[in-house]
Amino acid sequence: MSATNSATMAAPKKVEFEDPHANMQEAEVTRVRMLRGGWRWALVVATAATILLCINQQFSLRFFVGYTQLNTEYFYLLIALMLPFTFLIFPGTEKASLDHIPWYDVLYFVLTFASSIVLMRTVRKAAEAGWEFGGAPTYVIVAGLIMWIVLMEALRRTGGWSLLLSVLPFTLYPLFADARWLGPFRGTESTLEQATSYHVLSGESLLGIPIQAFADTVIGFLVFGTALMMTGAGKFFINIAFALCGTFRGGAAKVCIFASGLLGMMSGSIISNVLTAGTMTIPVMKKSGFRASYAGAIEACASTGAVLAPPVMGATAFVIAQFLNVSYAEVAVAAIIPAALYYIGLFMQVDSYAARHNLKGIPRSELPKVWDTIKEGWYYIFVIALLIVMLLHFKRESHAPFYATALLLVLNQLFSKETRWTPSTINRFLEVNGRTFVELVGILAGCGLLIGAFSMTGVVSSLANDLLRIAGDNALLLLVMCAFTSLVLGLGLTTTACYIFLAILVAPALEKLGLNRMAIHMFIFYWGMLSSITPPVAIASFAAAGIAGSPAMKTGWESMWVGSIIYFIPFFFVLNPALVLQGESPYFAGLGLMGLAAFGTLFICGGIQGYQVFVGDLRHAGWLEWPLRVLLIIGGFVVATPGGGIMPLSQMQITSLGLAILAPTALVATFLIRRQTLVASQLRVP
Repeated sequence: MSATNSATMAAPKKVEFEDPHANMQEAEVTRVRMLRGGWRWALVVATAATILLCINQQFSLRFFVGYTQLNTEYFYLLIALMLPFTFLIFPGTEKASLDHIPWYDVLYFVLTFASSIVLMRTVRKAAEAGWEFGGAPTYVIVAGLIMWIVLMEALRRTGGWSLLLSVLPFTLYPLFADARWLGPFRGTESTLEQATSYHVLSGESLLGIPIQAFADTVIGFLVFGTALMMTGAGKFFINIAFALCGTFRGGAAKVCIFASGLLGMMSGSIISNVLTAGTMTIPVMKKSGFRASYAGAIEACASTGAVLAPPVMGATAFVIAQFLNVSYAEVAVAAIIPAALYYIGLFMQVDSYAARHNLKGIPRSELPKVWDTIKEGWYYIFVIALLIVMLLHFKRESHAPFYATALLLVLNQLFSKETRWTPSTINRFLEVNGRTFVELVGILAGCGLLIGAFSMTGVVSSLANDLLRIAGDNALLLLVMCAFTSLVLGLGLTTTACYIFLAILVAPALEKLGLNRMAIHMFIFYWGMLSSITPPVAIASFAAAGIAGSPAMKTGWESMWVGSIIYFIPFFFVLNPALVLQGESPYFAGLGLMGLAAFGTLFICGGIQGYQVFVGDLRHAGWLEWPLRVLLIIGGFVVATPGGGIMPLSQMQITSLGLAILAPTALVATFLIRRQTLVASQLRVP
């Protein structure tokens, strides 16, 4: 959707909701090909086969009569079905035709499919004979080398040059791992044959954690998220948000945060969130007085939380579950408070900004009614309830999204005439899922080689010791080092790739210090989210900029400012794992710490935006405005910081210190603001 068209949208109840996936396809047309004719049907059939294979594997339906499929064979079948389409959907260069598929992309397609099938038919014998450690036949090595090459090209096309240049050297690293100049990275060296065999035949590299997460759980949740959006859930959640939050000051921006949070809980997709909620909220924000780049930044930050908000979350969360060898439900539960703090922080940022700039809410007459909205989409509540019960009570994360999708489609066909599915809807559903599967497989399979390289050389343990030696066993210093590394990696990598890097390189060192494993991985995950709003990647910011009609880079920098609260929050739940619902009495302690963190965040946001709730506009403090803002940020951060554990102060001491900073700061600010207001009112009196 063009910025011009978006800007002409009227009040939310008068906006005609459009298919988010149609918007997604329009937005991405400059980057990807829209397959047509036989190729499109091939993608639809391959996607249907992928979903059926996943259902067969998860429910043990035995589609293959008289044959029990190994997990590794299943993984290679998925790769054979999805990875070849990377070269058809993602052009090799910016100048490549979007209407015509060149011969070399077809060649890539054929080579990828053929090597996948060869390796799929070989992997059972390889497991029996131990070929992953060497001794594989020549044809297997050749197929493996082809797979290695096409994976790197797929990684470049889906993740960009920055991701390829980050991953490729590490995949080659085992070939020269014993070189002296590598220092702490020095490890066990392998020949080309050994490295190839390990990469493509072992369960630790290409077939490792990322692809396992995709095959076991990601497919089901992607199917559920797409079905939810294509049955009108986007319109339902957005109208609920408008009805509940629209009248508040800066109401359009608060609707954006609330709607994107609700959508994110179900879709787990940042871009889908931006293009679904953003097409409705960004024009209304601009109409309410928000400048275009700031409106785009708010939507980008709100949508980025989609990968953190349970119950669905994003693909990275499933990779975390595989890394920690825990159920996905545990990861989803651990993300509840971090996600809540993320959206609370954004809400407070927007509230302070709206108050400082005197931005009003939307008139009630222009908003949809809560009851009318619920009557139109009541059945979504039952679907979400089923998903949560299946996840948390029955702990069947691989089955839950399929049951929820089945219930959703039945209820939709029975109770909704507008969104009832037809054969063309099913085709579009499969095509949209297929494009998502293809992109994810390209990134996850390529990043799997990264894990395999470090597993092959055995360098992770020694690297963890070196990091501890550099940090002097100081957990806070190591956390800061991790955050800085994540920020640098996030400038060029996607959230999932950034997480995998740090989970391999830094997490073991933090674990050796005795920090909670779940808290460490959530810390890394949280910092990895920065890539979505940080230039030059900033996929959320750039998508929102397209809708807002604002400069992409300016929107990216604005997003970093709006989302700056996420720089603070990750440290809180590492210092006390109760914030990720871990440890003794986690629920009671977690809620208490969440309250303190939210209270501290209120002052952090006030300092960042220059308007403190219950105090007023800090511009009226004159030359003391910036000193007061800095003190509010420092005091808020201290109050929000959990005490005890690796902190030298207890909770009581650290909270008291924070209040000792905030109380006089707030009192001085209040006095100065009221005095200025009184002087101004006296000057107006004749």
